[in-house]
Parts: sequence; C-alpha cells; structure tokens
Amino acid sequence: MTSAAGGLPWTATADGLRLSVRLTPRGGRDAIDGIEILSDGRPVLQARVRAAPSEGEANAALLALIAHALDLPRSAVTLAAGASARLKTVAIAGDPADLGARLAAIGDRR
Repeated sequence: MTSAAGGLPWTATADGLRLSVRLTPRGGRDAIDGIEILSDGRPVLQARVRAAPSEGEANAALLALIAHALDLPRSAVTLAAGASARLKTVAIAGDPADLGARLAAIGDRR
C-alpha cells in the first residue's frame, strides 16, 4: 500500500486506513471529486456535501458519503481529526489493501 507521501491521500493502519480529505460544505451536491494535490504537495481526496458546516452536519454527511462510496457500514467510518477544519482525517476500519483498492477505483473514475 502506498502512503500519502507516495501520492495517495491515505495511509494503512493496523485496523484500516487514514484518509486525508478536503471537504467543501454547501457544495451543491454530495460527491467525491477525486484526488487533488494541495499547494504544499499533500494529496487529499476532494469531497463536497450539500450540508452546512454547522452542528457537525457537514462532517456527518462526509462520513456517510465515504461509507456509501466504499460500500461500508456508516459505523466503519469515523472522523479522526479536523472537526472544524476543511482538511480532515477520516479513519476507515477494514482491510487496508481492500480499502485502498476501493479508494483507488473511486479516484480513477473521477
């Protein structure tokens, strides 16, 4: 599995993956827009949700979006960091190789 330093926005952990996400709340639709490279060179998964960034609504929508895109139960996807920031770290429970392959397929479709 390639780490974020290798150009992918996720890293394998003992129990799944850590995914770096740049979230756009009030983005008009719920969608994953693919992998983007930030100005500092870090790769992130670009996502947008319709929900407003108030009372955790956008974060909840993001976690549901990722769970749906990866065909996982919502309980397998949690917010690890960045609750009030645009850049977030999402923890995804499961087999790291399988999850990485699913994320790569999503990035390739964009």
